[in-house]
Amino acid sequence: MSLLTILAFSGLCLVLALTPGPDTFLVLRYSMARARDGFAAAVGCSLGSLVWAGLVAVGLATLMEQSAEVFRIVKIVGGLYLIYLGVMAFVATRRSARAAAAAAAADASAEDGAESPAAPATGGWSLRSLLAGMLSTLLNPKVGLFFLAVVPQFVPANAGLGETMLLGAVDALVSVAYLGVVVLLASRMVAWLKRPRVTRALERVSAGILAALGIGTVVAGAES
Repeated sequence: MSLLTILAFSGLCLVLALTPGPDTFLVLRYSMARARDGFAAAVGCSLGSLVWAGLVAVGLATLMEQSAEVFRIVKIVGGLYLIYLGVMAFVATRRSARAAAAAAAADASAEDGAESPAAPATGGWSLRSLLAGMLSTLLNPKVGLFFLAVVPQFVPANAGLGETMLLGAVDALVSVAYLGVVVLLASRMVAWLKRPRVTRALERVSAGILAALGIGTVVAGAES
């Protein structure tokens, strides 16, 4: 595989990554909680790309493509998962609003000079965020179509597992780089994003977008 082919594929991956999709909104939502959660979700999305590349390399994705019913099920399950993420994001918004109100009430009633107990420090990435990102990519039919229809066009004839996985790694690196920028921008704007009204508005918008994308995916899968 030539360097020119890899560069051309990288450019295509970048163009597709810059198009906002479920992964972008999912990472943004997690980034508003903690930057490390956003990075974990971004890594999870990239791992999902590697899994798709592996499926293409071993031929399982081709079998899925030839079975319309299987691919239809993947679409519906993926849509339902996006709806679930949207609903859970909306529920989290309501919980955070109540928590903020409770904290404000506690601060107002605290005695002068009294210090609130420090919250326990939490380290490491969130496995939950990583798995959410990975499932978001794995169950995204558009990602599946990309690896089924586009990736083989860049793979030489009679290519082995290594060439396909190399392109999967390129897509994963481009994805995690773009999503990492999203996390960094969100963390730079954290002071503004942490304003209660802004946080609630962004979380509700991201929840609505995820749910809308899920509904659209389910409808498309049901009609296919």
